[in-house]
Amino acid sequence: MGIFVFLPLVLPLTAWPIARLAGHHLHPRTGTWLLTGAAAVLAVCSTLCLALLMVVGTAQLPGNPLPDGWSDPEVREAVPYDELAGKAAIPALLAVIASCTSAAWRHRRVRRRSWRALAGLPATPVAVLPDEAPYAYALPGSRRDRVVVSTGMLAALTSRERRALFAHERAHLTGGHHRFLLAVQLAARANPFLRPLRSVVAYTAERWADEEAAAKVGSRRTVAVAIGKAALISRGAPLATLPAFAAAGPVPSRVAALLEPAPLSSRWPSVFTAVGMATWGAAAGTTVSALSSANSAVTLFFILHAATPL
Repeated sequence: MGIFVFLPLVLPLTAWPIARLAGHHLHPRTGTWLLTGAAAVLAVCSTLCLALLMVVGTAQLPGNPLPDGWSDPEVREAVPYDELAGKAAIPALLAVIASCTSAAWRHRRVRRRSWRALAGLPATPVAVLPDEAPYAYALPGSRRDRVVVSTGMLAALTSRERRALFAHERAHLTGGHHRFLLAVQLAARANPFLRPLRSVVAYTAERWADEEAAAKVGSRRTVAVAIGKAALISRGAPLATLPAFAAAGPVPSRVAALLEPAPLSSRWPSVFTAVGMATWGAAAGTTVSALSSANSAVTLFFILHAATPL
C-alpha cells in the first residue's frame, strides 16, 4: 500500500483548476457531467481509503473483535504512520458517514414534505400554490415530476417570462439535475476538498437549464430578463439540491451569458488551452485516485487474508 493509500485523500485538489474554468469555458452540460463524475469518483475513492485506514486503526484498539493477526506488525507496516493514521481515520470515517447520511435524509425529508404540500392540488405538471411569496422550483418524484410555482412569482412576470420560467424548470426535470446536485453535495460532505465543485455544478446546472429554456422560448434576452426579475424577489427553493429558477449564486453571470451568443455544442476541449489542460489534469487526478484506492484495497485484502488464521 505505502503512501498510495493517502493519495485519494488529497487528489481532489487536482479538480480545482477545472472547477474555476468550467463555468465560463465549457458548455454547461459538459461541465455538469464532467465535474459531477469527477466529484463522485474522487469522493468514493477517498472514502474507501479512509475505510482501509480505519481497518488498521481498529485492529490496534484493545478489545476489538477483529482477528489477532490483523494487528501484527507485518500488517501495520503496510500503512505508513499506522499508529497515527489508523486511529485518526476512525472518527474521520464516522464523521463522513454521519454527514452524508444527514444530507441524504434531509433531501428525502424535504422532498416528501413538498409532495405532501401538493396533495390537495390537481395532478397537473405545474402546481400553482396560492402564496404571495415569490418562488419556483423543480420537484422530482418517483412517479411524476412537477414544477412548483407560487402566485407571487407568476404575478411578477409577463406571459413570455412565464414561458421562460416553465421551460427552465422543465429542463431541470428532464435533465435530472437534482441528481447532479445531490451527488456533488454528498461528495463535498465526504471530502471537503470537493466543495468548490459543488458550487460550480450548482451554477452549471442552472446555466444548462437557461440554455434549454432560451432554445425553447426562442429569445435569450427574455430568459435573461426573467431570471433577473426573479432573482430580485425570489426566496429560492426549500433545499439546495432542488433546482430553482432564481437559485442563490452568480445570477449576474447567468444573465450576462444569456446576453451573449449561445455556447458551442459540447465537445472535449483541446489540451493546448487552459481549460483543456485543467480538464486533463482533473481526469488524470481522478484516474490516479481510482488506481491508488484499488491498489490499496487489493493489497490490504491479501495482507489481511494472509494474516488471518484458518
